[in-house]
This record gives sequence, C-alpha cells and structure tokens, in this order.
Amino acid sequence: MLVSNLKLQNWRNFRRVDVDLRPRQFVVGPNASGKSNLLDVFRFLRDIAKPRGGGLQEAIEKRGGLSKVRCLSARSKPEVVIGVDLSDSESDRAPQWRYEIGIRQETRGFRQPYLSHEKVWHDGEQILDRPDDGDRHDRERLKQTYLEQVNNNRPFRAVGDYFRKISYTHLVPQMLRHSAALQGRIIEDDPFGQGFLERVASADSRTQRSRLAAMSRIVTAAVPKLQDIQFERDETSGRPHLSALYSHWRPNAGRQREDQFSDGTLRLMALVWSLLDGDSLLLLEEPELSLHSGITEKLAGLLYRSQQRRRKRQLLISTHSAELLSDPGIGGEEVLLLSPTNEGTEVSVSSTLEDVRSILNAGVPVGEVVIPRTKPGNAGQMKLSY
Repeated sequence: MLVSNLKLQNWRNFRRVDVDLRPRQFVVGPNASGKSNLLDVFRFLRDIAKPRGGGLQEAIEKRGGLSKVRCLSARSKPEVVIGVDLSDSESDRAPQWRYEIGIRQETRGFRQPYLSHEKVWHDGEQILDRPDDGDRHDRERLKQTYLEQVNNNRPFRAVGDYFRKISYTHLVPQMLRHSAALQGRIIEDDPFGQGFLERVASADSRTQRSRLAAMSRIVTAAVPKLQDIQFERDETSGRPHLSALYSHWRPNAGRQREDQFSDGTLRLMALVWSLLDGDSLLLLEEPELSLHSGITEKLAGLLYRSQQRRRKRQLLISTHSAELLSDPGIGGEEVLLLSPTNEGTEVSVSSTLEDVRSILNAGVPVGEVVIPRTKPGNAGQMKLSY
C-alpha cells in the first residue's frame, strides 16, 4: 500500500493541507517551514497504532502535549485533524482505505487530549464513525483510538499494520560511532541510528549477506579506496561491528571499523540498509548530509532503483539540495514546496504552480527551479556583529 492523499488541519506549521502524494515524494522549503513536521505526521500515526508503548495519549505526550502539536496560527480552540488515503497502487482512482482522526483538548481538569472523531472507510464504505453510542455513554473511551486496540481494530487492522511499519532514518554518525561510550538507552524506534548495528545483526544470515553485498557495491563506488564491507562481532564483548578494507600502498591493507568511518560513509551505509529493510513508508531526513555533491546527484537514481524491487515501498524525503533534485527523472509532481505565510505554511505540488511548470516544461531540472524559491529573502543581510 501507499499513502495517496494527506489531509491536515491545525497540525504544527500547517493550518490546512490537502495534497496527493506520489510513491517518491520530495519535500523542500526554507528552514523552519515544517519539513520535519510534515514527516512527523506519519511518525505520529505510527506511534498511535502501537499496541504496546504507544497510543494517542503517549503519542501526544512525547511531543510535549497538544499545545505543541497544534498550529501556532490556528484560531481559538482548534481541532487537530489528520486524514490519510491508502491505495494499493498509484493508478488506483479510489483509495482502498481512508483513516481520519480529530483531536481536541479538555478545557479543564488534566486537559488531556481526546478524540473529537475517528472515522474509517473501506472501498468507499464507512465502517467506523466515532463517537458512537458507547463513547457518548462513557467519554473516557475517547481518550483512546480504536486503531490502538486489537479488540476493536479487526475490521481495519491492515491500516494499523501499515502505520506500525512506517520507518524513519536520520542517522547521526556520532550516536553510532560512540554508542559504546554513551551507554544510554536507545531511543524508541531508534530514529538516529544508535542501534543501526543491532538491526544489521538481527537480520537472518541470508538477508544480511544480500544487503551487505548491495551496500558494498554502492558505498565502495562512492568512497575512494574503501573495499569489502563485512559484518563481524567483537571477540571480547560480542558487540556487532561493520568493518571495511581501505586499500593503500601495502599489499595487505588494514581493516577499519565504524568508529573510524567518515560521517558520509556511515550515513550512506544506513541509507542503503534502510532502503532494503521493509515495505511500508520510509521517511528520509535530508539524505544528502555529509555527502559530496557528486554522490548527492546520484541519490535520486538510487532511490528510484530501490523502488523497483519486488516489494516496492513509498519514500518521503526532505531536502535542501539542488544537486539531489538535479536528476532529469524527477518530475514537478514529485516535489512538494513549503511556503511559510502569516496563516501557516502552505504546501503546493510544484507542477501545479504556473511559473514553475512553464520553466520545467522548458527542460530545466526541478532542483534549479524550486530550491531558489526556498531561499530566505533576507539571507543577504546576514552578518556578524561585534
């Protein structure tokens, strides 16, 4: 399945959003325009759908409460609404599933969030409409979604299963390189890659070999002198490691482990593994970070080829990089442009903007058209004062 449409109301930077999504979708915009917050919508749905360690209350609390989730430009006592359409393929004219929730906050007491509504449609027929009679007799029920309750989500469990499998990758090299020294609890769902090596270790041997072979082909082509990426365990501690051979003038060059790899090498390794791991929506936060522009120019092709596997997966990618968007295979319909306004950030499909479309039709790469539009108007006034 894939998310074919996203509707938002009063979520973070966005007062209103209604946008169709493609199997590969890039998100561009100025700093603080809401790119990460747009990706977080899907992490929020994943957190709600978890039967353990998740649910509506936990998902709101870990984000600092509803006041931190609600759009700052919203009017008084606003309702936060999230709606998604799920389709089997991009060519489907009508969604297979539609899921929507509305969230409000109690006006007194503990001011907990509660559901103003929860609705589900399957093949155009509505199969859930809350509040129902039970909710009206017991308002406490509205503090939980049916999505998180296995006793109630059976008619639309496929939706919850899809949300739970959504993954997010934004590897912070220092978290991985110094994970042994940090000796801390790995953040749930490991968004920053601290447990990346454990994920590699937990794959069955056949899958691990296949993915490491793909990783080796891609990363060794991008990183000079790097060869032969392997998985190994420390003989003393049993900790998992990735090692690679760096060739030089000696006939038997020495092997190095991840704590000696560059930031770009580690991020590229994690990106390749993430593309091969799973079949639900994959959220990528600025995959171009720490990479040479010559490598960044090839990322769009790598992302596309990863989607040609037997189990295709949808990709939602935030970026500031014109090089990443320089690939001639990227269409304007694949790029969402975020534009901050006094009433919240507006989200536009680039190809629907007349001035952008005319330039794209002339053959100009999409990156050269949309990235300049995200440049702050006052950037030229930046200076240091003493």
